[in-house]
Amino acid sequence: MTDRNMTDKIIHQGRNIKRFREMLGIKQEALAFELGEEWNQKKISLLEQKELIENNILDQVAKILKVPVEAIENFDEDSAINIIASTFHDSAVANTFTDGAQANFNCTFNPLDKMVELYERMLQQQKEMIDKLEKLIQGK
Repeated sequence: MTDRNMTDKIIHQGRNIKRFREMLGIKQEALAFELGEEWNQKKISLLEQKELIENNILDQVAKILKVPVEAIENFDEDSAINIIASTFHDSAVANTFTDGAQANFNCTFNPLDKMVELYERMLQQQKEMIDKLEKLIQGK
C-alpha cells in the first residue's frame, strides 16, 4: 500500500519516523536497541532515508514510538502547515470584536491539557528507555 495525498505526492515514511523519534527525544541507538540485535544506529539512519518502509518494520517502529502506524504513513508537513494556518485564521476571525463584544469561540478541547498529556507520555517513554538501558548496562 502506498500512501499518497490528494496531489499524488508520496509521503516519506522514513522522514516521518525521524520526526516522531526526535519529537519523543529517542536516539537512533535506542530505537535500534528496541528493534533487536540485528539493528544498529547506522541501520536506523538508512531506514529514516527510505521513502517507503516495509509494513512489518513500520508496525514495530510505530509500536516502539507509541504512535499509530497511520501517523507515520500519512503525516505530511504541507498538510500540517495548512491545518495550523487554518486553525490560526479561524481562531483569529472568531476572536475579532463585533459591536464592542468579543465573538464566542468554543474550543472542543483544552490545548494545555493536550500538551500536558503529551509531555507526560514523553516523560514516561524516556523513563522506560532509561530503565532498559540501565538493564542492558547491568547485564554486561
